[in-house]
Amino acid sequence: MSLVTLKDLSIRHSGNPVLTDVNFTIDKGEIVTLVGPNGSGKSTLLRAIIGALRPSSGQVIRAPGLRIGYVPQKLHIDATLPLTVRRFLSLPKRVSNSVAEQALDQAGAGQLAGRQMSRLSGGQFQRVLLARALLCDPQLLILDEATQGLDQPGSASFYQQIETVRQQLGCAVLMVSHELHVVMAASDRVICLNGHICCEGEPEHVASAPEYRALFGTGTQGALALYRHEHNHSHDSDCGHDPQSHKAAE
Repeated sequence: MSLVTLKDLSIRHSGNPVLTDVNFTIDKGEIVTLVGPNGSGKSTLLRAIIGALRPSSGQVIRAPGLRIGYVPQKLHIDATLPLTVRRFLSLPKRVSNSVAEQALDQAGAGQLAGRQMSRLSGGQFQRVLLARALLCDPQLLILDEATQGLDQPGSASFYQQIETVRQQLGCAVLMVSHELHVVMAASDRVICLNGHICCEGEPEHVASAPEYRALFGTGTQGALALYRHEHNHSHDSDCGHDPQSHKAAE
């Protein structure tokens, strides 16, 4: 049985469609990456999967007792608040020292337990958020642009840690990423989303699709180009849409 199955999932906000007829599964141990422009519904989709958002129609079917760890895009903590990493991991529910230490070690942050949250670097902060997501020993780890704001070496190091976690725990990973090298090197499957699934499959297959190529401009050095995607719904079932319908911002 798949960990998560989406069947004809549609979500509307204030009467406006955000996601329409989304269908896919997430299986044990695989890494799936979502790509798409701002406003394409990526974060909305993640919220539906974790159960924070109710579908307008369709279904989100989770394996019984599914444990999900979630690493948010960002988290603001008041810099004046005296909060150590160890204390942070016990909010709102206290965890034992052994569980906290194991999670920090798995996240590559074992030396940070006594540090103040306000004094962590960006990369250290994200590893602590990863440790928090690992406290439940997740079967599915979800990351919503978890490397936003990190430099390229910091991002590469973080995603290497994600691969280590996948190998250690055997968990599936669903992540949103705007980094081309991550999509191609770290994913078993890529899903291009823009309110609906435009194209999906193994990275090599998706990379040859016009929709996917239109997401990435030249000279972006791995960053996802900003673009406006005017998709013709008559082409929903394939990856052969005319790339001229996508306008990449310089």
